[in-house]
Amino acid sequence: MKSSTARLTAHPGLQEIIKRDGRTAVYKPEKIRRAVEKAAVQEGESTEIAAEVVGRVEHQLRQRFQDIHPHVENIQDLVVQALKDMGYLKLADVYVRYRAERSRVRRATSGLHKKLEQIVRSDARGVEANANVGGNFSAKLLMGASEAFKEYYLDAVIPEHLAHLHRNGDFHIHDLDSYGTTINCLQIPFAQLWKREGINTGYGWLRRAKRISSALAQEAIILQANQNDMFGGQSDPRFEDAGVFVPEAYETAAAKPASERSRSEQELIDEAEREAYQACEALVHNLNTMHSRAGSQVPFSTVNLGCPTNAREKMLDIQFLKAFNAGLGRGETPIFPNVVFRLKSGINFDPGDPHYDLYQLALKVAGRRMNPTFSFMDSSFNAPFQDAVSYMGCRSRVIANRHGEARPEGRGNIAPVSLNLPRLAMASAGAMYNKDLMDFWSHLDGLLDAAEEQLLHRLDTVKELKVKDLPFTMGQRLYMGSENLEPEDSIWEAIKHGTIAIGYIGLAECLVALMGTHHGQSDRAQELGLEIAAHIRRRCEMIGDSHQLNVTCYATPAEGLAGRFVAIDKNKFGMVQGVTDQEFYTNSYHIPVYHEIGIADKIRLEGPYHKFHDAGHISYIELESPVEQNPEALETIHHMMADADMGYAGVNFPIDECEDCAHHGILDDEHCPACGSPRINRVRRVTGYLSYVHRFASGKKYEYEQRTGHQA
Repeated sequence: MKSSTARLTAHPGLQEIIKRDGRTAVYKPEKIRRAVEKAAVQEGESTEIAAEVVGRVEHQLRQRFQDIHPHVENIQDLVVQALKDMGYLKLADVYVRYRAERSRVRRATSGLHKKLEQIVRSDARGVEANANVGGNFSAKLLMGASEAFKEYYLDAVIPEHLAHLHRNGDFHIHDLDSYGTTINCLQIPFAQLWKREGINTGYGWLRRAKRISSALAQEAIILQANQNDMFGGQSDPRFEDAGVFVPEAYETAAAKPASERSRSEQELIDEAEREAYQACEALVHNLNTMHSRAGSQVPFSTVNLGCPTNAREKMLDIQFLKAFNAGLGRGETPIFPNVVFRLKSGINFDPGDPHYDLYQLALKVAGRRMNPTFSFMDSSFNAPFQDAVSYMGCRSRVIANRHGEARPEGRGNIAPVSLNLPRLAMASAGAMYNKDLMDFWSHLDGLLDAAEEQLLHRLDTVKELKVKDLPFTMGQRLYMGSENLEPEDSIWEAIKHGTIAIGYIGLAECLVALMGTHHGQSDRAQELGLEIAAHIRRRCEMIGDSHQLNVTCYATPAEGLAGRFVAIDKNKFGMVQGVTDQEFYTNSYHIPVYHEIGIADKIRLEGPYHKFHDAGHISYIELESPVEQNPEALETIHHMMADADMGYAGVNFPIDECEDCAHHGILDDEHCPACGSPRINRVRRVTGYLSYVHRFASGKKYEYEQRTGHQA
C-alpha cells in the first residue's frame, strides 16, 4: 500500500555534496524534487510524492553521513530506495532509466566538450587519425562533427557491451563517426564509365570524353565526387582502361619502326604522347589540389597500372610515370595518387618480357618518389585472378565474391574492426612472457565473437541507407549491383558484393607478452605468430560461411590507433618491457621498426603472413636514401619479395623538400642548406601512403623516430 505524501523537514546540517568530478557543491534539495516530479509525470503519478522522497532521503543522509559529505551517487541511490519503500516500484524503475540516460548524456557531453576545445585551440598541421587532413577551418569543422558523431553512435546506436569494448581498447571500430552514414572504399569501374554517354555529379551532366585530356580531367572529378560519398579511399583499378581515348591510329603507327614511319605518322605519335603527358600531369596536379569533404582533404586516391594490352595503354602508362616523376609545380613529390605497379612474369617482371622496359621506368620513378609501390600478380593468392587484382594504397584488397563475379571493379570494403592483440596476451593467465596459451586462444575466440557481432550490427545499420544517401556512388551506378536500384531502395543489393573485415595490430608485442620474444627474434615466436594469423583468417571464413557474407582478414594499417591502444594499456598494465614500453604498437604482423634485421630476413619472415590477409597486406623495406641511381637493387628486392610469396610491398626512404625554394635531398639540419628556410617538408610513408611527418599522428611520429634501416 502506498504511503501518504506528508512533507518531512529538510536536514539543516546538510550543506555540501561531492559531484561526479570530485568537486564539492552546495546541496540543493529542489534538484531531487524536480527529478522525481519528472519521473512521476512520465508514469502518471502525482508530483506531490516528491516532497516525501526528499524528506526520506534527507533522513537517511542524517543517519549515514554525519561526518562526511555524501556523493551525488549516494543521494540518487537513496532516491531509488525511498521510492521502493513507498511502494512506487514502477516509478523507481522509471527513475533508474532516467538516471542512466542522464549519465549517458553527461558522459557524452563532458568528453565531447573537452575534445571540441582541443580541436578549436589546436595549432597542429594535421590530425591524429588521418595524415591526409590538414588543420584549416574546414578540417576543424569536420573533426568537430566527427567527435560528435562518435559519441552519438557509442551512446545511442551501438549496443552498450560493444561500445564498452571500443572505449576500453579491446577492439577498435574504424571510422566510427561514419558508422551509420556511409561505407568505406571503392575500386571505381572506370572501364564501364568510359563507355557511358556521361555521368552526373549532382550539379550537372558531364558528357562522355572524346580525348585523353578530357577523360583524365573527368577521372579526377569522379575520384573527388565519390570521395564525398565515402569515408575511405578511391581507386582506379586499371589506369590503362583510359587508353581508349588515345587515337586508334596510334596503334598502327607505333607498331612500325621509327625509320619506316611516314612524317604524318610520326607527328600523330608525337602529338598523342604530348597530349597524354599533359593529361597525366594535370591528373596528378588535380589529385593534389582538388579538395573533397567540404575542403578538409584531397581525395585519398590510388592508381593501379603496369600490365598494358596494347600500344595505346602502354604509352599512357609511360606518360603517367614520367609526369609523376616530374613532380608538382616546383618538382615537389606528389602525395597522391598512390601508385601501384602490377608485376607479372611474362608481361613485365623479367628481362625479355614485352613490357620489361615499363618496369624499368617504374623502378626509376620509385627510386626517386617512393611511388609506385608494387603488387605481385604471381603470388599464390593473386595468381588465380591473372593480373586483375588491384590494391588501395593503404593496402586494402577486394577480389573474392560470394554473390557475383570475383573482380575488384565496382566493389570495396564496407567496414573493418581491429583487435588489440597485446591486450589479449597481457590479460591471459600466467606470468608475463610465459602465458597460458590455451587461455589466450580462449580470449581471442571471445573477442572474435564480439567482433563478428559488431560487424553484423554495423552491416544491419548501413542496410538502412538508401541509394539517395550515396547519390554518386549508388545513384550513378558505380557499385556492383546498383544498376537497377531506385533512389528509395536500400543499398543492400549493392553492398552485399563488398567486404567486412577483421584486422589486428601488435602481433609482435603480443608474442613478447606470451613468450618473451617476437617473430623477428625466434623461430618459435614466428611459428606462433603464423598460427594466430591463420586462426583469425579461418574464423573470418567461418563467419562468412555462416552468414553468406564476404568476410575477410585485414592487416590493419593502424594510424591513430597505433598510439591509442598502447596508451590505454599502459594505464591498465603499466610499463611492460617489450610490450607497452614504446608509444605505439607495431602494425599488424610487421617486425618492429626498431628491430635490427637484414632485408632478406625481413622479407623471409613477413612473406608467409600475406596469404592469410585477403582483405589487404603490405610489407616495407627501410632504406637510408633514395635509390634512383641503383634500380638494380630495387629489382633484386622485388624478386626476393616474389620468392617469399608477398602480394604487395614498398620501399621507404627519406625525401626532404624545402617549401620555399624547392631544394630537395636528405636534409639533416632544421634549415634548408640552399636558402636557410626552416620550412622543410619531410615526406615519409605513414600507413601505405605518403604524407608529411608534421601531419603524422603522435603514435606514428614516435614510430617513425624509431625506424631502423634494413641492411643488405
